[in-house]
Amino acid sequence: MFNKKKQPPIKSLIAEGSQINGNISFTDGLRVDGQIKGNIHASEEVSSILVISEIATITGEVTADHIVINGSVKGPIHARKMLELQPKARIEGDVQYAALEMHQGALITGQLRPILADEEKPTLKLAANNQ
Repeated sequence: MFNKKKQPPIKSLIAEGSQINGNISFTDGLRVDGQIKGNIHASEEVSSILVISEIATITGEVTADHIVINGSVKGPIHARKMLELQPKARIEGDVQYAALEMHQGALITGQLRPILADEEKPTLKLAANNQ
């Protein structure tokens, strides 16, 4: 699946306290700590990773290869390869994924739709609480 050793570097940051109204397109990696009202779309031409931190809020559609969420997203999510939902993830919208890792505490209000190629079963990993 998505080899963590080959993840693209995070080259862009939307810092805490930043508010963006409008769509964002990016390549490689993007970390969001601020607020975005608009769609976030990663290029399909190169591998991408999007990290939405615990303090971030997104209102809009989110699309990337590998998406890690620990904040709030209101809108549909399309993870082309991997979606990781951390314990404080809050999602209001439908979610499409090729592989899903969901930690205890993450919340989704919407439908989960696996991206299936030739009727294969989706990869699903439930994260154990290691405390």
